Amino acid sequence: MASRRDEERAYAQLKIMRLISESPEISTRQLAEEAGVSHGSAHYILAALVEKGWVKIQNFAKNPRKLSYTYFLTPKGIREKTKLTWKFIEQKRQEFVKLQDDIKSLENEIKKQSSGDDTTVPARYQS
Repeated sequence: MASRRDEERAYAQLKIMRLISESPEISTRQLAEEAGVSHGSAHYILAALVEKGWVKIQNFAKNPRKLSYTYFLTPKGIREKTKLTWKFIEQKRQEFVKLQDDIKSLENEIKKQSSGDDTTVPARYQS
């Protein structure tokens, strides 16, 4: 089972990969802002994605803004993005089921505790 930190890192990678897919000319500052990470973290994640071969960076020599780059997902990056997306969906589904179970359990607990006192239970939870 992955640690919470690993899950957060994988989700940040997925967010950045999705942003790159949608907008290849996005800046690292914009990546950071939209992914909800620091600029340094965005740069670190982007460098890791490049090192893994999931993202390529291209600088256009004729571009008047010499510091602007275009990012794109490699075929391997597209596959990994798909895997991460499915993994994230499954994780969220499991969390959703667990949350539903927790809510149901709490509702039942409240009903048992207030079995004669209808003033403390909202009308939608009363039998």
